[in-house]
Amino acid sequence: MDDPKGALNAALKAAMQAKDNARRDVIRLLQSAVKQVEIDTRKELSGEDVMAILQKEAKKRRESIDEAVKVGRAEIAESERAELAIIEEFLPRQLSYDEVKVIAQEVIAQVGATSSKDTPRIMGPLMARVKGIADGRMVNQVVKDLLNG
Repeated sequence: MDDPKGALNAALKAAMQAKDNARRDVIRLLQSAVKQVEIDTRKELSGEDVMAILQKEAKKRRESIDEAVKVGRAEIAESERAELAIIEEFLPRQLSYDEVKVIAQEVIAQVGATSSKDTPRIMGPLMARVKGIADGRMVNQVVKDLLNG
């Protein structure tokens, strides 16, 4: 997505016309998160910067879902899932476990890793390749599975 801010504005307009209040509220929340960072840094954010903010917002939702499920608060988890689904519409498609596994196997071969002690040597180059398109916890799990299995 070349212009995530433009996409957010267009989606907000569409949500308002469709009277989709939940979607409108989530998009406004995302826009205010972007605006806050622009105010704090006193600069206009690039598309990449905006995507990083959207990634962070998605991560917050994933963590909230995990916490809500742990404490048995299904209604909160469901609400967070709905918000996450809207946020993910503005993010690039996330890689699956199997797609990350293929990339991880390449990196493991490149660095010559053989045990879990080599995890730090793998994670740097691997995360550089999957930044923004794979969840860090899932990437870590893939590496663990490959080195221990």
